[in-house]
Amino acid sequence: MLTAITKTGKKICLGYDYSKETLLLLRNKEEFVCPVCKEKVVLKLGDQRIFHFAHHQGSQCGEIYENETYEHLEGKRQLFQWLIKQEISSILEFYDPTIQQRPDIMFQYKGQRYALEYQCSLLPDKIFSKRTSVYLENSYIPLWVMSSKHLHQKRKDLISLSNFQYSFLRSSPAGRLYIPAYCSENRHFQIVDSITSFSIKNSFVHLSSFPLQTIQLDSILDPMKNHPPSLNSWNKEMDKFIFNWALHPHTQHKLFFQEVYNRGLNLFLLPPEIGLPVEHSVLIQTPPFIWQTYLFLDVLAKKTPFDLITIKEVNDSLQKRIQNKQIILRNLPQLKNIQPITALLEYLQLLIKLDILTRKSDRGFILQKPIKIPRSNSEREEDKKNFLTQHRCTLLK
Repeated sequence: MLTAITKTGKKICLGYDYSKETLLLLRNKEEFVCPVCKEKVVLKLGDQRIFHFAHHQGSQCGEIYENETYEHLEGKRQLFQWLIKQEISSILEFYDPTIQQRPDIMFQYKGQRYALEYQCSLLPDKIFSKRTSVYLENSYIPLWVMSSKHLHQKRKDLISLSNFQYSFLRSSPAGRLYIPAYCSENRHFQIVDSITSFSIKNSFVHLSSFPLQTIQLDSILDPMKNHPPSLNSWNKEMDKFIFNWALHPHTQHKLFFQEVYNRGLNLFLLPPEIGLPVEHSVLIQTPPFIWQTYLFLDVLAKKTPFDLITIKEVNDSLQKRIQNKQIILRNLPQLKNIQPITALLEYLQLLIKLDILTRKSDRGFILQKPIKIPRSNSEREEDKKNFLTQHRCTLLK
């Protein structure tokens, strides 16, 4: 850990750049205690690791901090210095006895209190969710920053995200969803935004990298740009995913296959209007082409032109499928206030752009024309070609 208290009550924070000579003099004349447990700690000034305080062997409090890696110690020190250089009131390793939690950095900004956690090691979902909930319940805004070593790009615009990585997903004040990451080795922030999932783990993304010395806190809390995937790239990946998914189906997907075929549909002849990219698809772990197919079967396919589609019908369909475990929601600890129906409503907004629906005030939507189901591969390819030609520019705006 990087903070301790002297016997005289003075706080020593190694987040500041003390010289080794200064700390040697301090160590020779002072004793140090842990701010949390009040046990004695030792000031370590070796050449192999960052200067830090350590509990004596056998300390229960020490078990929490002695496993800190160099990456974590150095990373939170860098982030602390980055904040204070912006004249942002910050406390390194602040312990709040009320909630018995100790964020890496607590800082005040624009009237809000933040708890910054720089997470380098894997953390179980339950612990991540509990810590986040405690922060939110006690008027902290959690800012979880992931170590960049956990980012695994498949290519420039494609990434694989696990449940752990999705836990870092947060919303900007403008409603944009993104994951902040930091590399203490090269002192760069990464912002993973425009995350558009097409399978349980794989998503289109836009990844930006910023040197620590050039980026301000505002740019981390509120990334402004949106970079949706191209419709061509999306369709290529969707076709590939559906083909592989159908060739190697899991047991739990057999009911989906059965329902699709019982309703006279062919998985390989789905219209291009099913399986569209929507920003809040990340709220739902189930792939978009599946939950959009369910919405089509439950609601859209039962309507004729000029019928009303109510928000209640859409929500009832979603809740039924969730209850039957046919649609699985993602555990997103920092986004509990965003409802999964948001993704379905975004999809219906896309259907408005395609002239399939029109909006009917707050009550719902009016079906203007039914979604056309291709009857052959050649017809589907022709429909898809026309679809991409007509809508490649407007659909993702």
